[in-house]
Amino acid sequence: MPHLPPLADLLDAARVVRLPLRTRFRGLTEREALLLRGPAGWGEFAPFVEYGPEESARWLAAGVEAAWSGFPAPRRGRVEVNATVPAVPAADVPAVLARFPGCRTAKVKVAERGQRLADDVARVRAVRDALGPGGRVRVDANAGWGLDEAERALAVLGESGLEYAEQPCATLEEMALLRRRMARAGTPVPLAADESVRKAEDPLRVAGLEAADVVVLKVAPLSGVRPALRVAAACGLPVVVSSALDTSVGLAAGTALAAALPELPFACGLGTGALLTADVTAEPLLPVDGALPVGPARADEDLLERYRAPADREAWWRERLRACHDVLRDVLSGAPGAPGS
Repeated sequence: MPHLPPLADLLDAARVVRLPLRTRFRGLTEREALLLRGPAGWGEFAPFVEYGPEESARWLAAGVEAAWSGFPAPRRGRVEVNATVPAVPAADVPAVLARFPGCRTAKVKVAERGQRLADDVARVRAVRDALGPGGRVRVDANAGWGLDEAERALAVLGESGLEYAEQPCATLEEMALLRRRMARAGTPVPLAADESVRKAEDPLRVAGLEAADVVVLKVAPLSGVRPALRVAAACGLPVVVSSALDTSVGLAAGTALAAALPELPFACGLGTGALLTADVTAEPLLPVDGALPVGPARADEDLLERYRAPADREAWWRERLRACHDVLRDVLSGAPGAPGS
């Protein structure tokens, strides 16, 4: 990152919110985020609570980019998005899809802890029935399967006609082997890499190992829109831009990345504002006719106050901001062992 504002400026600019979710997602019923207001607009700093300072510092770099530098010029004014179906019972699928008007692609969460493959099959089939044969269905295991388990599951789930399977296994090595096994078995399910790219020390290994057909990029874990564009160019794979259960401020950064890519062959996972029952903007970024507009998101003071996090959580986030600022300061000073930006 070219510039890191002083810590005092970031603390002065910080607002911490807690937003309720419609459905349990990633084990959460509420989403906390720290928002930053800078000279270029609003940025978001919202790494999941289990992430340590080094990993979380990348998310801070992305928030600083948005609020202090702004985004590259867009190539398109709207971004097609997919519906996101949490690990709900199959009977709940129509109600979930109704929150994503016009979306003809759906990403379905599978491999949820405590559930069975039969639950995944029923959920995916319900999505296929709702979208019809012309709809596109993709699944996301969040690295929840082992190699053999993934091979068995995708052979069954693939019968519903999958656009791709996102992060079926934890490592790129496992995914490369799974991809070869599936090719030999005649299982026509492309693989997409997410966690094994955004959590990797070298996010470009995915192409060298031939571990995936698609790469899923999120702005915050890759330190911002411009670093993500560099990763996309170097990977040489088709890109899907996705979100990390962001507020509309974070989603605007995702649309900025999607809008700046030379090509955008897939619907993006940026419609997740529909999973929140509240947001920080007066005009939340929600799918309309299956797409989101490209442009900045401005937090609303009344909403920031209404959904302000409890005092203890606000103090926790501010301390986290301090720790991540220290990490980024070391990055800029060239200290060894600091994460790249």
